This record gives sequence, C-alpha cells and structure tokens, in this order.
Amino acid sequence: MSLKGLLSPAISSWWLSEARQRRQRGRVERARRARGEPHRIDYFHQPDDPYSALAAAALPALARRYEIALVAHVVGPPDDAAAPERDRLAAWSRLDASRLARRHGLRFEDPGRAPSPAALAVATHRLLEASASGRFVDAAADTTLEAWAAPADGTAPPGPPGDAAAHLAASATRRARLGHYLGATFHYGGEWYWGIDRLHHLERRLQALGAARAGVEGVLFEPDLVDDRDGHATGAGAGEGVVDRHDRDDPDAPGHDGPSQAARSPADAPVLDFWFSLRSPYTAIAAPRVIRLARRHGATLRLRGLLPMVMRGLPVPPAKRRYIAADAAREARLHGVPFGRIVDPVGRPAERGLAVMAHALRAGRGEAFLLSFLQGAWAEGVDAGADRGLRGLCERAELDWGDCRAALADDAWRADAERHRTALFERGLWGVPSLAVGDVAAWGQDRLWVAREALRRTSPETGGRR
Repeated sequence: MSLKGLLSPAISSWWLSEARQRRQRGRVERARRARGEPHRIDYFHQPDDPYSALAAAALPALARRYEIALVAHVVGPPDDAAAPERDRLAAWSRLDASRLARRHGLRFEDPGRAPSPAALAVATHRLLEASASGRFVDAAADTTLEAWAAPADGTAPPGPPGDAAAHLAASATRRARLGHYLGATFHYGGEWYWGIDRLHHLERRLQALGAARAGVEGVLFEPDLVDDRDGHATGAGAGEGVVDRHDRDDPDAPGHDGPSQAARSPADAPVLDFWFSLRSPYTAIAAPRVIRLARRHGATLRLRGLLPMVMRGLPVPPAKRRYIAADAAREARLHGVPFGRIVDPVGRPAERGLAVMAHALRAGRGEAFLLSFLQGAWAEGVDAGADRGLRGLCERAELDWGDCRAALADDAWRADAERHRTALFERGLWGVPSLAVGDVAAWGQDRLWVAREALRRTSPETGGRR
C-alpha cells in the first residue's frame, strides 16, 4: 500500500470523528461566549431553488424556537462545476421538493418550470428590501412562492440593479469563503446544514447549547429512521459479519444485474432497483438500509452499479467533496453505519470492485459483497486496489478468491455499468444512490421513504411483514 493509502485512513478517521466534532464545537462556543455574541446563523437563500422555498417556510418557526441571530443572504445558482447535469438537477429538484412539501405539510407544487427572469428579479428586489428592514424571516417564503407562481411570459429587466448585483456577489463570496456552493443552506459555528433535510442536526446542536426557548421539544422535521434496524440483516460492521449467514442471496436469481434477492421473494414480488457507486459515501450509508427495506417488503432487490461521477467526466469541486464527507459522517452516525476510516476507491479499486460485483451477482452473493466492499473502503481503510485488500473483502462475502481474481480479467461489467447509467438517465436522474419501484424513482440516501411508500402501494399486504 502506498504512503497515501497508509495515511488516509488515519487522517480521515480523525477528521470525520465525532470526538473531533465535539472539540471543534466546544472551541467555537467558548469563543462565542468570550466575545459576548449571539448564536449567529447565516442562511443562504436562492429564490429560484425549490429547496430554498421549503427552507424559507421553516425560518419563522426556527426564529421562534431558538435564541438566535439569523442573518440572511440572497444568492444565485451554483456554478456549473458544483451542479453537473443542470437541467436534470432543476427538474428533479422541483419534483423532489414537491414530495418533501407534501410529506411535511409545506407549500410547494412543481409548476413544471423555474421562475421567469422577470419574476426572479422582482423577488430578489423584494427579498433584499425585506432583509434591509428586518422582515426577511417573515417575508421570504411568500415572496419566493410568488415568484414560482408568476406567469412564465413576464418581461425580464436588463439586469439586476446595482445594489442587488453587489449583494448577490458578496453573498456568493461569503458562502464560498465559508465552504459551500448551494442555496437553502444554513451555516453555524463552522458547520453546514442543507435544507430542511439537515435542519434537525442544527436544532439538536442548538438544543445542546441551551439556545432553545422554553417549551421547545423535538425538531421541526424528524429524520427518517424507519429502515435503520430490523434484525434481518446485520449492517456492515455490526459484529456478526456483513450479512447474516442464514440469509443468503438466491443463487438462481436471473441475470447478472441481479436480481440479488434478499429473501427468496415470489416471482411476482415488487422490484426495487438500487443504483450505486462504490465510491459514493452516501451509497455506503444507504446500502444496509436498502437491503433491509427490500427484505421488509418482500421485494426483489436489483443492484445496478455505476462508475463514480469523476470517472464519468462529471466534476466534483473541493468544497463539494469536503461538505459531502462531513455530511456523510454526520448521517452515518445518525443511522448507526460505521464510517470514517477511508481509502478512496476512485479509479482502479472501483473498477475492480465492479468486476467482482458482476461475479458476485452471478454467485448469489451480490448484497454480501456490496456491503463488504463499502464497509472496507469507507469504514475500515481497506485498499481494494491491492489484491490483499480486495481478497479480504471477497472472502468476507463468502466468495472464492480464485474465482474473483479470474473475474477481474472480464471487462463485461463495463457494458453493464453503461447500461445502468442509461437506465438511470432515462429516469431523469444521474447521481447515486438512486432507487426505483415501478415508475417511482428517488435519489439520495435520505429518500428511502419514497421507495418505501411505493412498495407499500405495490404490495400493501407486506407492509407490516417481518
């Protein structure tokens, strides 16, 4: 193993650890108290971002619940490097935000388009006026929704007024300096919280600091923890192996896509498609829960591996990499998934992993190998680019190393990966982890509830089974 490989697990384990997070938070809090400052939260609002529409709706409640100084900044969209596949991202964000709004009782319906330039200019001007007069918290949601509801044929002004352009530029600069790139983001004490999906982390932190007002209980938007544990599959690192030995995949599952069946489902069982990348930390967090989800609903799980985004020509800027790593560590702790001791499997390790995965699926050990590889790369610091490391991951999944080594010479997995990528793009998605049940697709380790609801509709009789 290279020196980089030897050092990376130790460094990542320290940098992403909860102990380091506690120490850093302690330093921030001591410095805040020494300066006599309030709990300042910087909120970055992008009026043509549907997630910002949802986040804005939470601002009044957040201000009522906590002793905070909320400083709002209006920003434009992220640059191309931070938002690959921009058109797909825009369309997906509208659909996803509509689902979130229905789930949490908020206002947002996908109008099928973004706000017009004219409506966006008006909204930006009004938001800046509200900010200057101290009314942003109360005005942001309505002003943003009005922009989304405005007719699409409005006449656009020649450009934002000078003060608006200066504000947008200054806000973008501040956001970049603090280390982020998206709208609907909250920054507090050196950490970032994106949208209403991560607001519960910020609330728990404020509560631990004693910043909650009297009578505050719980959080505004509870995280989805339904599929974290059910006793039918031991998650990676749970102490009894990666997958229970008595719960083997069906060796007769058809096709080398899978299905990699979790529980020998009947022929008419619903199919849960799972697109993954071995280099995706969110895949590492999602995979054990996805397997449990499929088992609970008697679904056939079809594993669809992709090459990492950077190996498909999609950029991942440094700020995005840093945020994803920190956020993934936080989410892993929430869901009880081991994480942090990392050897980045980009390049050769990912290719070798997909080659073995093709063999593992044929052998009925696809799920076991997926969990073993992800645990090794993201929690144990195993270098899958080396034979010694990959062999251990294979044998833990009860795969013969000789067969796996032979599979490394078979490039058929490349056609599989391309076919999986095409199928994902046909769903309007491009990132991982993604899931689909029938015509319902979702992207993200925090969207298992979308697939769960679809499975319940597909086979309601299994909703409470096991």
